Amino acid sequence: MPQDAADRPPATPHDRARVIMRAGGLDRALASGAIEPVIEVTLAEALVLGLLKQGVRKYFAIFGHGNTALGEILRQYEEAGAVRVLQFRNEIAMAHAATQLSWQYGEIPAVATSIGPGALQAFAASLAAASNGVGVYHLYGDETTHGEGPNMQQVPGRRQGGYGALTAMMGANYVLHTPEALRDALRLGAATVGHPYKAAPFYLLLPINTQPATLRVNLATLPARVTAPSVAPVADDLYRDAVARIAAADRIVLKAGGGTRRHAAAVRALAERIGAAVVLSPGSTGVLPDAHPQNMHVGGSKGSISGNHAMAGAELLLAMGARAVCQSDCSGIGYPNARAVINVNGDIDDVYHYANTLALTGDIGAIAARLIAALDAADYAISPGKRAWLDACAVKKREWAAFRHARIAAVPPIDATWAARVMTQPQALEIAAEFAKSAGAVKLFDAGDVQANGFQTVCDDAPFETFTESGASYMGYAVSALLAAGAADNPVYAMAFTGDGSFMMNPQVLIDAIEHRVRGMIVLFDNRRMAAITGLQHAQYGREFRTSDGVAVNYLQLASSVDGVLAVDGGTTPDQLRAALRKAHVHPALSLVHVRVYGGVDPVGGLGAHGQWNVGNWCDDVQARHLEQSI
Repeated sequence: MPQDAADRPPATPHDRARVIMRAGGLDRALASGAIEPVIEVTLAEALVLGLLKQGVRKYFAIFGHGNTALGEILRQYEEAGAVRVLQFRNEIAMAHAATQLSWQYGEIPAVATSIGPGALQAFAASLAAASNGVGVYHLYGDETTHGEGPNMQQVPGRRQGGYGALTAMMGANYVLHTPEALRDALRLGAATVGHPYKAAPFYLLLPINTQPATLRVNLATLPARVTAPSVAPVADDLYRDAVARIAAADRIVLKAGGGTRRHAAAVRALAERIGAAVVLSPGSTGVLPDAHPQNMHVGGSKGSISGNHAMAGAELLLAMGARAVCQSDCSGIGYPNARAVINVNGDIDDVYHYANTLALTGDIGAIAARLIAALDAADYAISPGKRAWLDACAVKKREWAAFRHARIAAVPPIDATWAARVMTQPQALEIAAEFAKSAGAVKLFDAGDVQANGFQTVCDDAPFETFTESGASYMGYAVSALLAAGAADNPVYAMAFTGDGSFMMNPQVLIDAIEHRVRGMIVLFDNRRMAAITGLQHAQYGREFRTSDGVAVNYLQLASSVDGVLAVDGGTTPDQLRAALRKAHVHPALSLVHVRVYGGVDPVGGLGAHGQWNVGNWCDDVQARHLEQSI
């Protein structure tokens, strides 16, 4: 007798996806017997099933001839409600949006592109995820495996696996030359995108002819999402050594890198227990509340008066979750008086960056708790010398606050480009940042002068109030990152702070934002130049060169040409900008506020640079001073 249809094993990808959805997920479908563990499917479907097991449900996709087989599987799975596929117009913007979805919302997505230029664009944009430690799957079409001749859009040349070689330079990758290797590929992928300390993009290369090839796969043995336990060194003598270093130094600076953002309470407790001045990185604002007396603000090549003072005067550096990027530690000369380091980091490469280091490798929260317990056991007390150090730092913090206030309150100069008095970048940023705080909006900062003045301006009280892509400083990131809200399960309102140059890297986000029903705001600070580089040229050589142009762009007209986008003139005064921000905020879709800002050599146009950087004609001095460092 014919088997009842309800009891038959699902025969098509669409059928399998429906069974999975009815069961409440792949694991439940396997546990209930609704899906047999060993099935024969195409590699493309096996990949989608394997990623489902890791919780990857969202695909940011641009389809081409290199991924039609994957696209057909995704079509059927989306029709059944098992996945969601979002189409984009540019692979760079798409990859940035996927990075933000993982970074901000904790939802790991997959970026799917064809072979050729599309894959190369997504790969270039993955630099942002790689630099900021964000896990994202990147699925690229690849050349066929039968060697019948060059494939259109493969990496040219007589070599095997060009894309495999290329992506391996950025991080972990896998070429699915053999479909049966999927399990191994997904094991490596899960460990990469879900790494507890240094997550990264994982590049899965899908040859055009292996995507539709069939294989038998055991779904029960495909890896799940990585959930690593918190670990800390077990040897008590390491913590005793750390306590001895802390006790011996009066002037301690705790450099809170990006890795501390998810451990803010532990970092604050440790800083208060030992009497350390805390210096932030551009991406870690909010780890201590802005007004906390031990928060010295951002330090580094741009930095702040107070942050760089604390770095320069410290005898002991306690680095936590920091990569020691050139702009964060002044190209290695930011701690001229430091004689020793305690470095807390989960990454073995980063933890030994400095000389004379006591390395505590593992979870920041777990190690901080062990350190505090060791301090208590040793009856550690904050010495008068440490209190004097914090008092001296507090003076510099007040000096920085007064400097910021004076720059923001200054009368703007007449701008030569606009032939009018317009707001300076710090003034406009301050108003927009205050509005974001009042509206509960997340701030996304683009690269350039907006970013540099931005991390000096924001007054965050908790981590992740601001996302500034300072790892790669990828122009166009912030406006692209707005699109993550169109994919998130629980989107939050965000404001992208961008310059005119960064915005024009990815202006098609205006269309994508409406397509994916994003509600958010772009605040476009327009000075008709690459102001960060103009300023650097003036500081080093006294002249600017090819960092501006004479082409006027009507950004209000450009944004208004996309149906659904509200474009608002931000005006030239604080009150006009505040009114524009209020109007833009109530719009139910994407809005853009255009703000003309000063771009010139008058110092009031920015918040200045307060550190060193190994670039241009400063190199000889920085490199000579680096040899004099003790760490």
